[in-house]
Amino acid sequence: MPPAWSHPTTCSCRQRGAAIPDQEDRDWQRLDKWLWCARFMRQRSDCARLVAQGSIRINRLPTEKAHARLRVGDVLTVPVHGAVRVVRVAALAARRGPAQEARALYAEIAAAEP
Repeated sequence: MPPAWSHPTTCSCRQRGAAIPDQEDRDWQRLDKWLWCARFMRQRSDCARLVAQGSIRINRLPTEKAHARLRVGDVLTVPVHGAVRVVRVAALAARRGPAQEARALYAEIAAAEP
């Protein structure tokens, strides 16, 4: 005879993937990972190196931290391939997909003409 009460298998204390404050969640993503998924550079280590140089700005504030939290709506200033690109984050990446999927992660902001 089974016990009168058994521990449910769907208990909230046993849920996998529960959000931990120091790990990425649905609201933010590491800057270097997002840059890699958005295909700004070929390797994630190159993205981390670019950030460490202090070349990237998030909402006009320079950052040297590859682990900086990036959220939807943030504006990035990224110097790549001899040009400066200003983009607004449209979505966070679930994976590094094909170029068309990567292009959907951001929207280019046109430079103001003098």
